[in-house]
Amino acid sequence: MVFPDFFILLLQSFPLALFDSLSFHFHIVQMATRVVFEGSNEIGVFSMLTNTYCLVCQGGSENFYSVFEAELGDHIPVIHCSINNGRFVGRVVAGNKNGLLLPSTCTDQEMLHIKNSLPDGVKVQRIDERLSALGNCISCNDHVALIHTDFDRETEDIVADTLGVEVFRQTIAGNALVGSYCRFTNSGGMVHPQTSVEDLEELSSLLQVPLVAGTVNRGSDVIAAGLVANDWAAFCGLDTTSTELSVIESIFKLQDGATGGVSDDLRKSLVESLA
Repeated sequence: MVFPDFFILLLQSFPLALFDSLSFHFHIVQMATRVVFEGSNEIGVFSMLTNTYCLVCQGGSENFYSVFEAELGDHIPVIHCSINNGRFVGRVVAGNKNGLLLPSTCTDQEMLHIKNSLPDGVKVQRIDERLSALGNCISCNDHVALIHTDFDRETEDIVADTLGVEVFRQTIAGNALVGSYCRFTNSGGMVHPQTSVEDLEELSSLLQVPLVAGTVNRGSDVIAAGLVANDWAAFCGLDTTSTELSVIESIFKLQDGATGGVSDDLRKSLVESLA
């Protein structure tokens, strides 16, 4: 990372005692990365990403895993796992930095492996829900979750408790599979291209993040199948065009880190200590 001259001079002017009182957190913001899983561009089917951990399916190409490891390995654990001996990890689980929801089909051994691999403090909960493809039915960040309108009330309560979020029953462009047709983080989000302006504004107000209607993988409207993202990294299918990639980087605010500027956490620490 290259810091501007003014920033270097600013740091050099601080007394050493001040550095001891600051909690510096250099957060390297990544650009969106194209990746493919054994010829499939629907990488969101085979992976799942949050701010504190990443799940990837077992038994795939080493090239696929190496991309995730290279971008994330120094920051969060990249956990190789299966659900009911299947590869469709991203479509059957849902989670955020606070917790992870697993379908009832997840075996005890699989659940134990995932639990042992996750960071401390992440809740893990198995849900006995008729709509068991949780990744297709739930979309969330660290504060809010959108869920399928037909979820059981008990499931809604478990989602709220495990993930520590406000829960809303919602549709995206008339589709109940909210987990498939949108992807949002704490910074922004992308939804089905046919989402009306009115619905876009309503959703944005609900989630308290900016949203854009768009596509991935050269026009695919199944956003979450072709894109995984957190607050500082994103991965999308290899077919994603330059235009689509630019929209993704813009709405998820991934371009902020490309300027070599000061991270938000560092800036806040500096301001608070000097106030």
